[in-house]
Amino acid sequence: MAEEVVLLDVWASMFGMRVRIALAEKGIKYEYREEDLRNKSDLLLQMNPVHKKIPVLIHNGKPICESLIIVQYIDEVWNDKSPLLPSDPYKRAQARFWADFIDMKVYDTGRKLWSTKGEEHEAAKKQFLEILKTLEEELGEKPYFGSETFGFVDVAFVTFYSWFYALETFGEFSMEAEHPKIIAWAKRCMQKESVAKTLPDQQKIYEFVLGMRKRLLGE
Repeated sequence: MAEEVVLLDVWASMFGMRVRIALAEKGIKYEYREEDLRNKSDLLLQMNPVHKKIPVLIHNGKPICESLIIVQYIDEVWNDKSPLLPSDPYKRAQARFWADFIDMKVYDTGRKLWSTKGEEHEAAKKQFLEILKTLEEELGEKPYFGSETFGFVDVAFVTFYSWFYALETFGEFSMEAEHPKIIAWAKRCMQKESVAKTLPDQQKIYEFVLGMRKRLLGE
């Protein structure tokens, strides 16, 4: 039976980008459907009735939701090339831990950098830089979070790179000055075709975020 793979997504979503990178790493052909989150399609509501969010991967008519779960699913189903999770159970557990850390910490704090002002904004800036410091320490001198090869944690984090310029601009700091190892790692990841072809231009993301900020803060 021919594989039918459909991805419901939004171009600027760092969570959707994870799925697109994983699909590219595995060389999987799929149909991409751009969603309008202010006017969600019936298909999205049907396929993800609990959260009603993107991304949703539909594989032979069956939906898989939540980006990290989708990436793990892709890695398990198409396991003949480019493994993303380590085969060792302990290393696999560690990879899941750090991907979960990124999910719980980076997005919410980063969002506060562009969507708040005053004391809340300053607190978010301090917290964001501390989160990056923790990730930089975990990366250490390794080329990738997955040691010598691009893997699950790299997929989970590198998609935020397209948002870095916006976060730096609204946060009023330099990512390269504060965390050079993170930037060097991100540029290393960008040498991979799967990443370079997936991540949108940082300026385009900045303009997208600027529009959201104006709507939110009335600027």
